[in-house]
Amino acid sequence: MRIAVLVSGGGTNLQAIIDGINDGKITNTEICLVFSNNPKAYAIERAKKAGIPYVVKSPKEFEKREDFNEALLQVLLDAKPDLVVLAGCLVVIPEAVVKAFPNKIINIHPALIPSFCGTGYYGLKVHEKALERGVRVSGATVHFVDEGTDTGPIILQKPVMIRDDDTAETLQRRIMEQAEWKIMPMAIDLIANGKVRVVDHKVVIDGYDDLTI
Repeated sequence: MRIAVLVSGGGTNLQAIIDGINDGKITNTEICLVFSNNPKAYAIERAKKAGIPYVVKSPKEFEKREDFNEALLQVLLDAKPDLVVLAGCLVVIPEAVVKAFPNKIINIHPALIPSFCGTGYYGLKVHEKALERGVRVSGATVHFVDEGTDTGPIILQKPVMIRDDDTAETLQRRIMEQAEWKIMPMAIDLIANGKVRVVDHKVVIDGYDDLTI
């Protein structure tokens, strides 16, 4: 399975995918493209070190957002991925891209959807809101992307307990280590091996009861 990985920042989830392929946790998969909307993203360096083709296009290069959206769509069409993976990508995926890759785009969200998700809930803001509300459990969710914001069918989730002394930064790091870097590679491997289906807007995973998440 060919995957295109979209990034905006440090690329820790990209690195988890690269490592997962290298150590055999992700099978039948190759990264055909890394795309970044941020020319300063360290994720680009990760792609370079791994010898992965990459493309950088910032919305600031275009007069209109529609032009950037069209350029993004064309980059993906040219790469011909079987799956598009949003790994810390802060770009709002345009409807044309979603329609071009139906149930073929997945995203990692740093919370347990449907809590702390939707417009404005990204990065540290997710964790700040969780701490403000005094919740005891957070985590991460891998889901398919549809036309809404964090509304696509959920594939995998993993909880992470919140500590009394947590800050947004410590919680973010622990969720990445204990949840994001585990369930994103697992989801990709399941999809690559034909074990994931979407039925009536819900995900069915063959052998789900035997998974250790």
